[in-house]
Amino acid sequence: MAKSKVREQRFHIAKRSQLVWYRVWGIRGIALLLSLVVCAIVTMGLTGDNPVEVFTTMVYGAFGTQRKVWILLQDLAILLCISLALTPAFKMRFWNIGGEGQVLIGCLAAAACMLKVGTKVPSPVLIILMVIASVGAGAVWAMIPAVCKAKWGTNETLFTLMMNYVATQILAYFIIRWEVPKGSGKIGIINQDTHAGWFPTIAGNKYLLNVLIVLALTIGMYLYLKYSKQGYEISVVGESEKTARYVGIKVERVIIRTLAISGAICGLCGLILVAGTDHTVTTTIAGGEGFTGVMVAWMGKFNPITMVFTALLLIFMDRGASEIATAFGLNQSFGDILTGIIIFFLIGCEFFINYQIQIKKSSGKEA
Repeated sequence: MAKSKVREQRFHIAKRSQLVWYRVWGIRGIALLLSLVVCAIVTMGLTGDNPVEVFTTMVYGAFGTQRKVWILLQDLAILLCISLALTPAFKMRFWNIGGEGQVLIGCLAAAACMLKVGTKVPSPVLIILMVIASVGAGAVWAMIPAVCKAKWGTNETLFTLMMNYVATQILAYFIIRWEVPKGSGKIGIINQDTHAGWFPTIAGNKYLLNVLIVLALTIGMYLYLKYSKQGYEISVVGESEKTARYVGIKVERVIIRTLAISGAICGLCGLILVAGTDHTVTTTIAGGEGFTGVMVAWMGKFNPITMVFTALLLIFMDRGASEIATAFGLNQSFGDILTGIIIFFLIGCEFFINYQIQIKKSSGKEA
C-alpha cells in the first residue's frame, strides 16, 4: 500500500498572555514606523514630492506657531471629551454610537439658554444655567436608548445611531426658527456684542479653559473607572451580565446610570463648543467627532490616559493634512490617505499584541 503524508498545520495562531506595557508600546512603535515608510512610498508614487518635506510640513502645520498649537489643543480637547464620554458605555459593552447626536443636543440646549435668557440674567448665572441644560439634555438623550435596552433588550447600536439623525433634524429645525437674518439658514455669532454665555478667557487665551476642563475630566474618568465602586460594576457587567447578576449587581440600573454619565459628558462637550469655541450652533458643529471618538476609545483600550495619545495622533494627522494640502497644492484627500495608512497599521498591530503566530516544524510523519 502506498504511503501518504499527513498534512500538518505549519502555522498556529494562539492567544497571548498579558504583555508588559513596554512590549505593547514597542509593537505600536514598530507599526508606526512601518506606516511612515509606506506613507513615504505612497507620497513619492502619487505626487513625486520629497516625503521628508511632506512630513516636516505636517509637523509645522500642527506645532509651527503658538496659534497652531492652541488650535491643536482645542481640537484635541473636543475629540478627547467625546471619547471619554463613550468610554464607560463601551467598557460595559454598550455600543453607544450616538455621541454625535448627544453633543448636538447639548449644543442646542446651550444655544437656547444664550438666546432666550442671555439678556435677562448675569453672565455667571447664565453659564450655570447653560451647564445644567447641556449636561441634562445630553444625559436624557442618552438615557432613551439605555432604558429601552435595559427594559426590552433593544439593539443599542442601531438605536443610538438613529438618534443621531433625529438630533440633527431637531437642531436644524431650531436653527431655522432662530436664524439671523431671516432667510440666511444660520444663526450667526450669538451675543456678539455682550458676550453673554461666552466662556471667560484665561491669561488672554480663549481655549485654555476648554483644555483645563477636559484635563480635569480625563483625570476624573480615570479615577472613576479604576477605583470607584461604579467603575467596578461597569467592568463586571461588561465581562458578563450573568456574573454581574449573580454577585448582586442590578444590571439595568448600571446600564441606565452609565449611559446618563456618557450622555452628560457629551452634553458638556456641546457646551464647550458653543460657549468656548464657536459661539454659534450648526448641524455640523461636532464635525463627525462623535464617530472618530469611537475609534479613539477603542484604540486607547478604554484607558483615559492612553486615549490622550491616541487622540493627539489623530488630531496631529488632521492638522498636518490641512497644512500639506496648502503647501503642496494637494487636496485634503491626500492627507486623509496618509491618515488612513497610519490608522490601518495602528489598528492592525493590535492583532500582534493580543495574538502570536507559532510556526511548527515538520515532523515528517507518514501514514
